[in-house]
Amino acid sequence: MQAGVNLVYIRDMLGHVSIQTTEIYARADSKQKREALEAAYIDVIPASNEIRSWEKSSELKEWLKGLGK
Repeated sequence: MQAGVNLVYIRDMLGHVSIQTTEIYARADSKQKREALEAAYIDVIPASNEIRSWEKSSELKEWLKGLGK
């Protein structure tokens, strides 16, 4: 999977009848998960120098800090 091979082909190479059997052994690593999320949600990831609206609200930040107490 890390090489980009489709899970169906991996199933066939391993001789599994069901794709569900192959899924038991197939695990996406953290890098793959991050890349998939970033590709799916490009517009959600703000630019590094962009100030998000919640960062401007000191009242909201104080409320959020209080949640852990």
